[in-house]
Amino acid sequence: MSSTMAIGIDIGGTGIKGAVVDLSTGKLLSDRVKLPTPKGGRPADIIETTRTLLETVSAVDGAGALPVGICFPAVVKNGHTMSAANVSDKWIGLAAEKLFEKGLGQPIHFVNDADAAGYAESQFGAAKGVSGVVIMTTLGTGIGTALLNDGVLVPNTELGHLQIDGVDYETKAAYSAKERENLSWEKWAGRLQRYYSTVEALFSPDLFIVGGGVSKHHQEFLPLLRLKTAIIPAVHRNNAGILGAAALAVKHQV
Repeated sequence: MSSTMAIGIDIGGTGIKGAVVDLSTGKLLSDRVKLPTPKGGRPADIIETTRTLLETVSAVDGAGALPVGICFPAVVKNGHTMSAANVSDKWIGLAAEKLFEKGLGQPIHFVNDADAAGYAESQFGAAKGVSGVVIMTTLGTGIGTALLNDGVLVPNTELGHLQIDGVDYETKAAYSAKERENLSWEKWAGRLQRYYSTVEALFSPDLFIVGGGVSKHHQEFLPLLRLKTAIIPAVHRNNAGILGAAALAVKHQV
C-alpha cells in the first residue's frame, strides 16, 4: 500500500463523490464516482450510499487497503457532527465518524467539507507555499470557510455565518442568494464586497481564495472587489473536497 495514495469522499447536499487520489501530485488516479445524496439526507441513507460508492472506488486495482477520508457539510468535533447544512437535522450531535466506520467496515478520517477544500488548496493549489493567514471561502448554497496559518488548518471556522447588518450574511452573499434573487454580477459583487471587507477587518489575512462552482466565473466578479488583500480563485473546484479528505486521512493515520 502506498502512503502517497488514499481515497477521498466528499458528501454534499446534492451529491456524494469520491476517487482514488495520488497525494504526491494531487491528481485523481481513478474516475470520479458520483451518486445522488439520498432525499432527506438522513444518516443511515447517506452511510449506505457512501458504502456503495466506496465499493465502486475500492474496486480500482490496489485501492482496497487505502486510507479513506470523508468530508461532510457540518462542524466536526472529535468525530461528531455538531451542525448540519443541507442534510437532515438528525446529524446534529451524532458520533458520525464511528457510524461511518461501522457502516463501511473500516477506519476513516472525518472532516468538515470547507476545511478539506482549504487543506487541498494548501497542499496542491492556490495556497501552496503561501505563508501567513489564508482564508478560503466556498461560495455555494452557503459560504463555507477554511482558515490556514502558515499552511496549518484551524478547523471549523464558520465565517459564512458572520452577522453583518443584523443578518447571517451567507443568506445575502452566498451564490444561492445571487440565483434566488436573480442578482446581476455587479449587485452580487456589492454584497461580496461588504462580506470580504468585514472578514478583512477582523482577520487581516494575507490571501483570500474563492472556491465553489461559481469560482469558474471568477472574472465576472472578483475584479469588481476593492480589498487590501489579494483575492484569487481556487485551483481545485469540484475535486477540492476529495483531495483534502484524502490528504487529511493520510496525515492523521496512526
